[in-house]
Amino acid sequence: MRRVASAPGKFVLSGEYAVLDGAPAICVAVDRRAVVTIETHGGDHSIVTAPGFSTATGRFETGDGGLTWLSGGREFGLFQSVWNASRPAAIEGPLAISLDTTLFRDAGSGSKIGLGSSAALTAAIATALASLGGADAAPAAHEAHRRFQGGSGSGVDVACSIAGGVIEYRMEDRHTTSLTWPEGLYCSVLWSGIATGTRGQLARFRDQPASPSRDELCAASRAAAVALAGGETAEVLAELRRYTQALRRFDQTLGLGIFASGHGELAERAAGEGLVYKPCGAGGGDIGVALATSRASLASFEQTAARSGFTRLDLGIDHRGAMLHDKEEP
Repeated sequence: MRRVASAPGKFVLSGEYAVLDGAPAICVAVDRRAVVTIETHGGDHSIVTAPGFSTATGRFETGDGGLTWLSGGREFGLFQSVWNASRPAAIEGPLAISLDTTLFRDAGSGSKIGLGSSAALTAAIATALASLGGADAAPAAHEAHRRFQGGSGSGVDVACSIAGGVIEYRMEDRHTTSLTWPEGLYCSVLWSGIATGTRGQLARFRDQPASPSRDELCAASRAAAVALAGGETAEVLAELRRYTQALRRFDQTLGLGIFASGHGELAERAAGEGLVYKPCGAGGGDIGVALATSRASLASFEQTAARSGFTRLDLGIDHRGAMLHDKEEP
């Protein structure tokens, strides 16, 4: 028996934080994929490895009570969370499992790039386990990822890894709508080279009372989603510009550091050149996206970003979502 599944990473175009207040978020799947391989092997117990994350090997046994670790379990909390949510029934003896997120690390430095590797891996594991008699992949992935994160987060990253493409996502009922990227809107995802976590920012956000800046961000998120659904490129860019301005005021009010690590300076330069640039996600480092209606102006801005220490990531939109592959080729 052999199963290979994969799922794409993502970046958040609009709606970070606002999605937690009920506003829509726009998320884009990208062609960096987490790959999960599950196959039977001749050992006495099952093993799991995680290329791109850890050099450890976890050893475990399975039964009606779920998964029991023999060694190495502390390195594989996400895997255990998905297994417990999925509860696969069709297990044929000991398994060898590979959880590969190598493509979510910079090849030169080995640093993690903030493209949603944990959500992509969650979606890929859930998809593989669903083929082995486990629960449906989407609800299992959402449940597992939320538990792994201690109940924080909106689920937009998992939804995007499951669906692929460009989506509008609402946290209530995990409602997902597929969108089409506007023709003539060019984007470039830029990496600061600074890895960051999001739990600290999300915890500080939860402790904040309601404020005009939160209301403004939600309104701007709704307007951006309406523009994306309409597909008029000029209107999309205009609303994303207004959204970025609202996100900046929100950040200044709450002190979350969304525009730290050079993102603020790039946003100001982009505005002066008629482009839009914004950090993606909870902020504090990692990635941002530049948007323009001209390839030439975007290329010029990429050079500006490079002089500020940012790296352009070679990414495309991945429309495939989480999927099982043929036996030979992921």
